[in-house]
Amino acid sequence: MPSLRHTIADDLRSQITTGRLRVGVRLPSEPRLAAQYKVSTPTLRTALALLQAEGLIEKIHGKGNYVRQPLRRLTYAGGHLTPDEDLHVTIRTTNLRARGDLIALLKVPSRTPLTEFLCLSHLGESPHSLARIYVPRDLASADLPWQRSAAEQSRDRVSARLPTPEEASTLRISSTLAVLSITRVSTDSTGRVVEAALLVLPSDRADALFITHHATDEKGQEG
Repeated sequence: MPSLRHTIADDLRSQITTGRLRVGVRLPSEPRLAAQYKVSTPTLRTALALLQAEGLIEKIHGKGNYVRQPLRRLTYAGGHLTPDEDLHVTIRTTNLRARGDLIALLKVPSRTPLTEFLCLSHLGESPHSLARIYVPRDLASADLPWQRSAAEQSRDRVSARLPTPEEASTLRISSTLAVLSITRVSTDSTGRVVEAALLVLPSDRADALFITHHATDEKGQEG
C-alpha cells in the first residue's frame, strides 16, 4: 500500500503532467495543502520533497512552492556529460598549493603547486552543474584538462549527499535537494595522478551511467 507521501506526490504529479497545474503556478500554502490531504505538515513536506527531487516543483524561500519548467536531464558517462548544444561552460582558473584532502587525492606533497579549473555549466540562463578540476601545475597548459590525453586510466567514486551552502547558492538549488557527488581521479601510464575532478550534479537534472565490459575466457570456450 503506498505511503501517504507517495499518494500525495502521485496526485500532484498527475495534476502537473496533465496541465491542471501549469508552469509558474504557485501551489497552495503547505498548511492548506496539509489540511486538504488531511495529513500533518511534515508529511506534506516529504511529499513535496519527492517532487522537488524530480524537478517538477521548486521551493522559493519566503514565497512558496511553484511548478517549474521541466529541466532537461543529462547523463554523466565516461567522465563527461552528454553533449548538448544548449550547455555552455564558464571557467575560472586559479593557482594554489595542495593542502587538506587535495594532498591525498593527487598523491602529492603538501604545498605542491596546482592549477584549479572551476567550471560552472549552464543550460540557458540556469546553472546546471559544477566541477572543480585540479592539475599539478607542471602539467597544466593552455589547453583545458579534458582536451589533453595524458590520462591512461580514470576512476570514479559516486555518492549522494546534500549540497554545501556554497554549492546550493552557486547552483541556485534548495539545500534539501540531493546531489550526485563524483570524484574522478585520472592517472598516466606510470601511475602518476594527472588530474582530479570533483563534480556536483543536482539529482533533478542529471543521471550517472556506468557500462561494464565483461571479458570472455577464450581458453574456457576452446575447451
